[in-house]
Amino acid sequence: MLNSITFKNAKVSFSDVGKGATIVLVHGFLENSTMWDKITPELSKKNRIITIDLLGHGKSDCLGYVHSMELFAETIEAVLKYLKIRKCILVGHSLGGYVALAFAEKNPLKIKGLCLMNSTSNADDDELKYRRERANKMVQNNFTNMVRMSFINLFGKQSRTFFKEEIQFALNEALQTSLQGYIAAQEGMRIRPNRNHILADNNFKKLIIAGKKDPVLGYKDLIKEAEKTSSEITLFHNGHMSHIENREELIYTIKGFL
Repeated sequence: MLNSITFKNAKVSFSDVGKGATIVLVHGFLENSTMWDKITPELSKKNRIITIDLLGHGKSDCLGYVHSMELFAETIEAVLKYLKIRKCILVGHSLGGYVALAFAEKNPLKIKGLCLMNSTSNADDDELKYRRERANKMVQNNFTNMVRMSFINLFGKQSRTFFKEEIQFALNEALQTSLQGYIAAQEGMRIRPNRNHILADNNFKKLIIAGKKDPVLGYKDLIKEAEKTSSEITLFHNGHMSHIENREELIYTIKGFL
């Protein structure tokens, strides 16, 4: 069941289940806390699991027209303060990984571990920045088709067939994202800085999960990033959406990391 707090006059929704070490699961772009629904029951058997709807996603409100990674991170900080949680392990998917890094930059002593799931500590290159800017212009005229196209393209042809039901559910959730939430998150991702140093300079546990068929993040680049930042890395055989395409392996990997 979702609860909520008020953060800068905006509603931020979250769930809180289980007992034990606190694990904060942070969803990706065009997702919300429902992406963890088939993972939380396993992890909450021995841990306290917090899931949060980022601003402009799920049941959380928008807050302005740029949702920076720092602003997203402040909402996580506000939820943890409300729940009186002092330390946690963060697992962030894609956008959620960028947010987790921004949180760790400001609150390194509150982090026991950080897992970047289909995510990176690198900033966008010039081409990706251009594509985000272009998408924000195009989405204003054709929101549904833009969301559908960008979401489906995260999966390979084989996955689109094999996980058809799961993908349709996730797509329906993505289509509930507001136009303002889409634009604000894209702009926040576009302007985010490189945060390699957050992984390299801290001693908390670090794990990067990469997909060999990820159309967004090349796994060979993530291997280099892991080496550069002294992070562990685990490779899955599918794409960007490990919680759908490699669910059992993901649960096993996260349990091992915990």
